[in-house]
Amino acid sequence: MNTDFNLEHKEGKVATAIEEQTAKIPSDVFLWAALGSMAASAILQFTSYKKESLFVGQWAAPFLLLGIYNKLVKQLGHDETNR
Repeated sequence: MNTDFNLEHKEGKVATAIEEQTAKIPSDVFLWAALGSMAASAILQFTSYKKESLFVGQWAAPFLLLGIYNKLVKQLGHDETNR
């Protein structure tokens, strides 16, 4: 791997701190959060809270994306220069 590239594109302090905290969360938490938001959205839809249903239903995709980010952080870790 090209170490010059890693030195030029090093993670910042904030990103490193976020990675350290998100790596502590089990990956299935994000999956359950997405499924929970879909279930809550369906319940709201059937109880005539249409606008709230749409709002809560949109949470599923960000939860799944956070789960992917979490998995990548766990597998790849921080910059190789920090190891």
